[in-house]
Amino acid sequence: MDKVVASAAEAVADVHDGASFAVGGFGLSGVPNTLIQAVFDTGVGGLGVVSNNCGAMDSGLAVLLSAGRIARVTGSYIGANKEFARQYLAGELEVELIPQGTLAERLRAGGCGIPAFFTPAGVGTQVADGGLPWCYDDTGGVSVASPRKETRAFDGVEYVLERGITTDFALVRAARGDRHGNLVFNKSSRNFNPLAAMAGRTTIAEVEELVEPGGIDPDQVHLPGIFVQRVVALTPEQAVDKKIEKRTTREVSA
Repeated sequence: MDKVVASAAEAVADVHDGASFAVGGFGLSGVPNTLIQAVFDTGVGGLGVVSNNCGAMDSGLAVLLSAGRIARVTGSYIGANKEFARQYLAGELEVELIPQGTLAERLRAGGCGIPAFFTPAGVGTQVADGGLPWCYDDTGGVSVASPRKETRAFDGVEYVLERGITTDFALVRAARGDRHGNLVFNKSSRNFNPLAAMAGRTTIAEVEELVEPGGIDPDQVHLPGIFVQRVVALTPEQAVDKKIEKRTTREVSA
């Protein structure tokens, strides 16, 4: 039952070229930076990534993206990541953009063994009708477009069929975790982390604080250890290394 491994490098030693990853985080909150760096250090490439976004500034998945290690992204937000946008528009990267709530539910469904579900999100748009550009060619034309999805009416309301997502690996970050893999997430870092963890066939969690079994009140567990295969305890320096995406300050009156 002890799922703790000695280092992030050991935890990702079996990742391979072409592997798929579900990765937690939203902006810079709850991003498993130490595990992402460990994957980068392995030298693997051609990766498929499922995440809300693909990193910001020079952190998170941007480390792998900038190095050309990612071949496909399934996500809901490009944001201010100019390199992400450049690779997508230049035809260097395949991108499946989907509604954010749909992404969350596709991860959860995959983790629960649900192959597909119907949702009203995207009905009447290219999300359902197909034709969204997944990949461009070197002339700016669309080389791969999204397919048309099945739709069905329930009680007079139209819904679109969306598939659950599972991946080879999942990388997540938690505030606390025990040796059995039970995890607690802190505030806004409890974003896509539990859902990504559920979707991975091999889920690796980096934890800011490692406690012994019983050290977490069962009522406080956000993700049970059944979904986690490996736990990496961060060093104090790694645990407090948290960047601010947009710093806003104001003068304080005397």
